[in-house]
Amino acid sequence: MQFKLNLIVGAAVAMLAGTSMAQDMVVKIGHVGPVSGGQAHYGKDNENGARMAVEDLNAKGVTIGGKKVKLELVAEDDAADPKQGTAAAQKLCDAKVNGVVGHLNSGTTIPASSVYNQCGIPHVTPSATNPKLTQQGYKTTFRLLANDNALGAGLALHAANNLKLKKIAIIDDRTAYGQGVAEVFKKTAMAKGIQIVDEQYTNDKAVDFMAILTAIKSKAPDGVFYGGMDTQAGPMLRQMEQLGLTNVKFFGGDGICTAKLAEQSGNAKTTQNVVCAEGGASLEKMPGGKAWKDRYDKKYPGQFQVYSPYTYDAVGVLVDAMVRAGSADPKVYTAKLFESNYQGVTAKVGFEADGEIKNPAMTLYNYGKDGKKIPLN
Repeated sequence: MQFKLNLIVGAAVAMLAGTSMAQDMVVKIGHVGPVSGGQAHYGKDNENGARMAVEDLNAKGVTIGGKKVKLELVAEDDAADPKQGTAAAQKLCDAKVNGVVGHLNSGTTIPASSVYNQCGIPHVTPSATNPKLTQQGYKTTFRLLANDNALGAGLALHAANNLKLKKIAIIDDRTAYGQGVAEVFKKTAMAKGIQIVDEQYTNDKAVDFMAILTAIKSKAPDGVFYGGMDTQAGPMLRQMEQLGLTNVKFFGGDGICTAKLAEQSGNAKTTQNVVCAEGGASLEKMPGGKAWKDRYDKKYPGQFQVYSPYTYDAVGVLVDAMVRAGSADPKVYTAKLFESNYQGVTAKVGFEADGEIKNPAMTLYNYGKDGKKIPLN
């Protein structure tokens, strides 16, 4: 009789547990980045950060509107291509995700932002820095770090005020990001009396820069600014060394400011001439940076680049707004994003009326002989 009673009680508990599981609400967080192609190291790093946030939040337990939530990451690849980016955005809209983290590049994020706006899903970019992104007036677009106005200007001011440079050549890759940050650098540098001795252009697939670097060498600059990504900056630095441009400072935004830059340059000595800028504080100065990075490295050894702490926080910011709204419906919780006061790994996150982060920090870096990044401020 006791055995039968135990069976009945056990079955009742199992049924209740099953009912509880059935009542769990699934919340889908989309992530888009280039996990294939030349910028895959960025995309994988970003996706890792978002996935880690989802796993941490699920382990902690999230309740929205009285219902226990299971978060799921829906990851898409845009290969850093604008057309693939808008296709990925539409795919996430069709899948009715509750929010999106991404994209990596300004060139993919700007066109994708229109898609998200049309389907009413908020997206938080961890890394797209072109100022035009938030100038479109969309109430679904948010940025988690300083834009190119801060990065380009900060580098130009450092070149003029601290390094006392007089002549600088500019190269950009013609993408929305590269061209945008180069334009801001140029404008600020010229206002500080720096002469722009040459302007050259390449693309985000190029590997041979000998012709443009030879043209630049004839103008005898004391600095070169490159608007683009590390995939091109690395070979460019190696070719600068081959051409004897070993005393020329090399500037770039967050696109070149990665852990892989020295490796991609073949550990060229010119890497030690690099000064690059990132939106946000250095990991050492982030509120939770060091402890978070230790956990990340154990989970994804050797994969850290730049932006994964921001994708981690972007997931947290979206979920925090849902919790405060008592709903995962984008129509309900999006307005709450503008009221964010979220303590993240990277910073205390709040947004301006245009979706820009409040009080953005910026950090300048150079590289030591071992190829590792060293914060300058």
